[in-house]
Formats: sequence, C-alpha cells, structure tokens
Amino acid sequence: PFFPYKYKFKFAGCPNDCAASTARSDCSVIGVWKVDIQINQAKVAEYAKNGTDVQAEACDLCPTRCMAWDGKSLDIDDSNCVKCMHCINLMPKALRPGKERGATILIGSKAPIVGGALLSSVFVPFLEMDPESDYEDLKELTEAIWDLWGEHGKARERTGEFIQRVGLSNFLEEIGLDPVPEMVMHPRTNPYIFFDDEIFEDAE
Repeated sequence: PFFPYKYKFKFAGCPNDCAASTARSDCSVIGVWKVDIQINQAKVAEYAKNGTDVQAEACDLCPTRCMAWDGKSLDIDDSNCVKCMHCINLMPKALRPGKERGATILIGSKAPIVGGALLSSVFVPFLEMDPESDYEDLKELTEAIWDLWGEHGKARERTGEFIQRVGLSNFLEEIGLDPVPEMVMHPRTNPYIFFDDEIFEDAE
C-alpha cells in the first residue's frame, strides 16, 4: 500500500532491547513476562557470598524500590516491577523472568529526519505471542494503524509524528483501542484538561 512514509518494525527478545527498537522503529515488539520473577534463593545467597552486594547493587538501584534483602532471602514486590532487567542482568543464575511470557507493543519512535527524534510509547502492555494463532492480534492492530495513518498522514510523516499531531486520545478512538495506565509516561502537569462526558456515563 501507499504510505505517507516508511513503517519499521523491530523485535527484541527481552526488555534489554538489544535491537534498540524503542528508539528506531515505528512499532517495537519487546519480549516480556507477566507473572512473578522466578527466584532461586540459594543462588542469591551464593552471589552474596561471592562478593555481590545485593542491597547496594540490586535493591538500591531498582527504579521502583520493589526489592528487599534481609541478608538471607530476597523479596520482590512484582506488582511494582517495571521489567527493567537490572536485577536479572546482575544475578542471571538466581533470577529468571516469569513463566507467562508474551510481548509489549510500543508505537512511534524515529530518528531525527524531518522533525526531532522520538522514543516509542507503550500501546499494548502485554500481548500473548502465540505462533499457532499466526500473530493475528498484532496483525489486526497494525492494519488498524495503517488504515488511519495511511489515509490521514501527511507526506513524510512518521506514525509518532502523526500521533503527536492528532492527539493520542483521538488516535486510540479511531483505531478502537482502549486507553490503559501504561500509556501515561508521567503525571499531567497541566490542570486545564477536561474529560469527555461519556467517560463519566460509562462509570455510572
């Protein structure tokens, strides 16, 4: 099909994102897990015995401070884990990703060509990537984005720039995707934002 500009996919096997997909592709597909991190307490103790300062190097550097080490066992509050991979990279023999695995879909990154550089934003926090289903969910999402962007995008306008121009809420409404908290990069700083009446109607 004739697109306003190129649409690039990049696939990374884990949140380490060795493919740099969150900086260089319109659609980033990054492998991630959904349930608790697997912990081998004996191996954690072995790392500590061999010189790893678990408190300073793992717990204190956790971005959400969701880890606790009492000198004998390591506890992780998985509900606050942001899947940064730091602790798993530090102690790969002791910590492993959860068993329920899939992918996070991010949209909108690009290098600075026409406009400035953009990093991709979370679109689908967790998507089951089942080869037996032929990845139909990812295909449906991609086709919905292509239809909207292909019809209304300007010449040489990447998907991220298009979303910035039309607004994320309008974009989500047109492609039929519900907003989720993971799409919010930081709390709002402008108090003069009003919600549509339909949101309150749905809540009732």
